[in-house]
Amino acid sequence: MSGELTSENTDSIFDIINKAAAAYQGAIPANCYYEPYMPKEELRREMKSMTFFGWEEKGKLVGVMGFQPVKGVTLIRHAYVLPSYQRKGVGSKLLGHLKLVTKTKELLVGTWADATWAIDFYQKHGFRLMPNKDELLNMYWSIPQRQIEASVVLGITM
Repeated sequence: MSGELTSENTDSIFDIINKAAAAYQGAIPANCYYEPYMPKEELRREMKSMTFFGWEEKGKLVGVMGFQPVKGVTLIRHAYVLPSYQRKGVGSKLLGHLKLVTKTKELLVGTWADATWAIDFYQKHGFRLMPNKDELLNMYWSIPQRQIEASVVLGITM
């Protein structure tokens, strides 16, 4: 574990997010996928509104996860692992850490409906698909309507 990340880690976080997000190409609407998936300016804005922490392997940052307390719940934001480290427990370790540090009783995560690997990951960790996803996405996230249409929300009570 590398712990909480700061602006000094921006380049590494940017690299991890954009390399890992390549998996979304073709799985989400074309008008929602961009290169880079998350520009640095957007990442810098996001880093000001949430806490990021990371996982290191042999001194190299290989996975990141952000979280953001909002209106009594905690949102999991920007959970990504470098492709060569995926399916090796890094995401599980990041999620386990988040469960320890969150101070709310409910964790929510939004992801693309066609990103079945992400949905499977969260379900494996006890999350369930929320039936009121449109209401939740409008209440806790600031995303375009097209993204709301193509997304799901999963939640877990701690």
